[in-house]
Amino acid sequence: MLGAEKPAPRVAPIYTAASIVNAADNQSGALAANTIGTIYGANLAYGIAALTSNEIRGGVLPTVLGTSETQVFINNYAADLYYVSPGQINFLVPPNLTAQTAIVQVTIDGLAGPAIAVTLGTAAPALFQLDAQNAVATEVDGSVLTPTSTAKPGDIVMLYATGLGPLTPPAIYGQLPTAAAPLADPASLSLLLDGAAVPRNAIQYAGVAPGFAGLYQINLALPGSTGSNPEIRLQMADAISVAGVHLPVGPP
Repeated sequence: MLGAEKPAPRVAPIYTAASIVNAADNQSGALAANTIGTIYGANLAYGIAALTSNEIRGGVLPTVLGTSETQVFINNYAADLYYVSPGQINFLVPPNLTAQTAIVQVTIDGLAGPAIAVTLGTAAPALFQLDAQNAVATEVDGSVLTPTSTAKPGDIVMLYATGLGPLTPPAIYGQLPTAAAPLADPASLSLLLDGAAVPRNAIQYAGVAPGFAGLYQINLALPGSTGSNPEIRLQMADAISVAGVHLPVGPP
């Protein structure tokens, strides 16, 4: 109704250090620059809004979505937003930050939640998951791998992750990446299948997924020795993705 006032939240945004997590695997304490994160809590937004192409103007990503007044600040930088609702926010850790202790704070219409200290690592590797057991992966033609529609040893598959660190050229704060950009230090990434690192030449590309800020794509040529439904993990220095995630692979 014209002139109606927005309903004020009953209290300021509510969240904790444990509810600030990596969006791919929901692990707390696992963030880095250019990582997609999630904040769970209460009173985080007035309503629900998600990123659409209409929100991206001139290649610039929004820090406010729709008519929402919600913003996320990380070391005083307004984070780009993917989704807001009263109970959840999906955001991008600004890519210009370094490994450090950072302060995360949510505001809604000027009402601020707690200032939470989080540790940003050099990398925070995490695979996006189809379900509790399986990684999101596709064949080259885009068909999604599932336990009933598997890849075969020797196939090239595409994996999707976040938190894999710096790119070449570097990701730019607030800008949507439009072209491929590989990892700045590709040798830092190890991909483990059932605990064994695949040969480096099996990783044909590891870098940004063009058109998706904070989303990394890995093109993997599955070794001929790949077993059925191997556990898959990503490791960068002492940071490693969670155990128990599998890649749907069937027999040759």
